[in-house]
Amino acid sequence: MTRARILGTGLAVPDRVVTNDELAGIMDTSDEWIRTRTGIRERRWVREGETGTELAHTATTRALDMAGLAPGDLDAIVYATSTPDHFAPGNGVFLQRRLGAATIPAIDIRTQCAGFVYGLSVADGWIRSGLFRHVLVVGAEVQSTALDVSSRGRNTAVIFADGAGAAVLGPSPADGPGLLAFDLHADGQHAEKLWVDSPGSKYHPRITAEHLEQGRQFLAMDGKEVFRHAVARMPESVRAVLTKIGCTLDELSLLVPHQANLRISEMMQRELGLDDERVYNNIDRYGNTTAATIPIALDECVRGGRVRSGDLIVVTAFGSGFLWGSAAIRW
Repeated sequence: MTRARILGTGLAVPDRVVTNDELAGIMDTSDEWIRTRTGIRERRWVREGETGTELAHTATTRALDMAGLAPGDLDAIVYATSTPDHFAPGNGVFLQRRLGAATIPAIDIRTQCAGFVYGLSVADGWIRSGLFRHVLVVGAEVQSTALDVSSRGRNTAVIFADGAGAAVLGPSPADGPGLLAFDLHADGQHAEKLWVDSPGSKYHPRITAEHLEQGRQFLAMDGKEVFRHAVARMPESVRAVLTKIGCTLDELSLLVPHQANLRISEMMQRELGLDDERVYNNIDRYGNTTAATIPIALDECVRGGRVRSGDLIVVTAFGSGFLWGSAAIRW
């Protein structure tokens, strides 16, 4: 029996850098306020006309280059995003078209910040079953166009950002490197704690002038509730996925958490008793790119020499839904 392993990674972010000082010039906030509460110094936002699919294509090209593969070698695409270019169809087919990977299946998954972890689980199942050999998993987001960039929306506008990360997966022997186990969860009781209400098919029409006036087209978040659940659920999930493979925290080489908020990452690190060398954070430079945070961070770790052959890595995420989960990877 085979398992899936990551053959190559890649990232792409817009070239537009938005600093805290720039945001302070257009809303009631400050560099100190943002850094103290989120750990973010700057983030990347797209320029007008730049799309998530374009970012995903660039990240994919870099991942394919690392893997030594061409678009024609791909058998399937899993595209994780909560910010598709269009209401329909999903971004997977637009990425497929850009790659020239004609007729291979392409699916979108909507599990928000946990999207990349869920996407890895889908690809892992396909490869283990023998259905596909090489699967592309992408996490890509354009959150900036869903933000209320005013004092009314400052609690979300200072956090969320744009970017894409990709991983190409292929088969590995059952006792070789690869994806070892997953721990996945959801709790829809909290669905409205972090969401975008409109547009939606429950409304006729899908968005109205009243919605726009009320700002219901913007990302809304109950920050205290998200924080409270995130700092409990992610450490719990990390422990659970390690238990599944019979390993302990002492054996963990590197934790790559979803970059939601530096305070969340730091609290999780303390809860798990991990030193700084075993936790990777880059939210200070990129902000929260939802489904893209983990693949972006993972690519930086790979290219920066933070992961080596044989290392045990755990990626963990928590986000809108609430959805959360972890994956254990032997590099």
